Amino acid sequence: MTRPLDNQLALVTGASRGIGAATAIALAAQGAHVVLTARTVTGLEAIEQQIFDAGGSATIAPLDLAENESVARLAGAIGERWQALDLLVLNAATLGSLAAVPAIDPKEMARVLTLNVSAQAAMIAAFDPMLQRSEAGKVIGVTSSVGRTPRAYWGLYGASKAAFETLLGAYGDEMAAISRVRVAILDPGATRTTMRERAFPGEDPANVKEPSVVGARIAALATEGFEVGHHERVAG
Repeated sequence: MTRPLDNQLALVTGASRGIGAATAIALAAQGAHVVLTARTVTGLEAIEQQIFDAGGSATIAPLDLAENESVARLAGAIGERWQALDLLVLNAATLGSLAAVPAIDPKEMARVLTLNVSAQAAMIAAFDPMLQRSEAGKVIGVTSSVGRTPRAYWGLYGASKAAFETLLGAYGDEMAAISRVRVAILDPGATRTTMRERAFPGEDPANVKEPSVVGARIAALATEGFEVGHHERVAG
């Protein structure tokens, strides 16, 4: 039987655990060949094996997106093997320390902005040609509500997500006028992840949804498509 994403190539960042891993598994289940990127090799291998065991296909690409030239190397390696990229899921991010704005450490701010913003811009630039060669290229960026609604002690992470959303929104508007590439921004809401556990150490994990719920929604967007400027929050 054919599946909705058969013969399509997807790239998911931060795919060794949490939302990224769940997204990769959901996309592979719909037929996509998924390139998994993250820093943790063992985590990537475990997700790759899970995909294989379920009858899917995947390739792992361990790297740190914040390292100089890492994105260019990734794009070069993928471009040598495939002509087009059908889906780019920008999920990788770092929380940083939760602190009052006057207490934000400049060095930590630079690190957070490098991964959450600069590396994302580098990913878009590096994969834009492959996305435009797809019949219907899609970019889905995973954000946070604090990028739109400021919250005490979340200034650093919120600022990085606000910049991330602006970057994606601008790219989406640019692509709408010249190509078939479409961009969506997805806020997963409260989800049972390692980042969530760090941010809310006293929270009962059973009270928030599994990453698989978010992964399934991203796979649905990849299958169904979306309009220019799409932004949504996953319920639950």
